[in-house]
Amino acid sequence: MKKLVIIPAYNEKDSIVNTVKDIKDNAQGFDYIVVNDCSTDNTYDVCVENGLKVINLPLNLGIGGAVQTGYLYAFQNGYDIAVQFDGDGQHDAAYLNEMADYLVKNECDMVIGSRFIEKEGFQSSFIRRVGIKYFTFLIHLLTGKTITDPTSGMRMCNRRTIEMFAKEYPIDYPEPESTVRLIRHKRKIEEVPVIMRERAEGVSSLSSVRHSVYYMIKVSIAILVEKWR
Repeated sequence: MKKLVIIPAYNEKDSIVNTVKDIKDNAQGFDYIVVNDCSTDNTYDVCVENGLKVINLPLNLGIGGAVQTGYLYAFQNGYDIAVQFDGDGQHDAAYLNEMADYLVKNECDMVIGSRFIEKEGFQSSFIRRVGIKYFTFLIHLLTGKTITDPTSGMRMCNRRTIEMFAKEYPIDYPEPESTVRLIRHKRKIEEVPVIMRERAEGVSSLSSVRHSVYYMIKVSIAILVEKWR
């Protein structure tokens, strides 16, 4: 099976090389593609200088647009499995083959790497944990499905989910909304335990209360629209 790691990157110059090295060293059988989302630092130059496979977007599309670019690349190049993987050093590539085996064995449409099943490793900031618990509650209320880590950026998809996301994908903060979309289409989603690290470089866009409140309101509306559209 052809397997691809999609690495959306915005201002990840200090961590992108180590992220790709982690994949090469610990996820044999996976290809990768870095999607540089018009970074304002020299992320693209670092990719080129180190011979990394990179798509350089001419405009900043946001996380959703960058990830959708990766899914489109995966679909057009015949990949059977694609996994989103953060470029900031939080994710551990050693879990990718386990996730792929689980996805195939259990005939899942998506497998989410969750840090909250065994609750080991970095558990995110307090503000973000509050948001995660809220979205877990909201998704369960609307769909009956419990997703312990609905904002996880470590999400692996099969071929038919790749095709769906290549055609249409949420733009801002897409993980909870796209999860509800899959549930609405009766796709099979499961979670597996993973250990995540604290980000190696940079600052989360949800590091302040103001941004977190904005995020929760905006994504809540998007989830409600997705549920009943």
